[in-house]
Amino acid sequence: MLVDVLGPRLNVLFCGINPGLMSEATGHHFARLGNRFWPALHLSGFTPRLLAPAEQHLLPSYGLGITNIVPRASAKASELSRDELVEGGRALAEKVAESGPRVLAVLGISAYRTAFERRKAVIGPQPEQVGEARVWVLPNPSGLNAHWTVTTIAEEMARLRASLDRPHSG
Repeated sequence: MLVDVLGPRLNVLFCGINPGLMSEATGHHFARLGNRFWPALHLSGFTPRLLAPAEQHLLPSYGLGITNIVPRASAKASELSRDELVEGGRALAEKVAESGPRVLAVLGISAYRTAFERRKAVIGPQPEQVGEARVWVLPNPSGLNAHWTVTTIAEEMARLRASLDRPHSG
């Protein structure tokens, strides 16, 4: 099972849908060549340089962490059942309560809609919170999500990063 990357006082806990087979094999989140998470994270300004998946342990020093909705690895997120996603959403809410990030950033709109039963959610900030954390939905960075580019994913991440400097009302 892929281990979460957590730390104290996280600004953002990024949450993938579930580990891919390469991530499961290497022990590194977003490990498959062609996944746009790491380049988008850097382009958005969250990290001062492009990190490799093997450097995920550096994320907490930037106030960032990574987890997944569902811990089970698969070749495609579409292999997950609705029940797995809903149960993963419950477990994620507990993890957020324990780790206390300012923002939970879910990487995948369809998975977020299912896991949290928010059928009308759109990319961007959500009106609901998970525990004390604000929720922001980002595009899935998988190469299979072809209508989003590394640039447009980075733009959405940059919107999230900019929101950290503004007080939250709600």
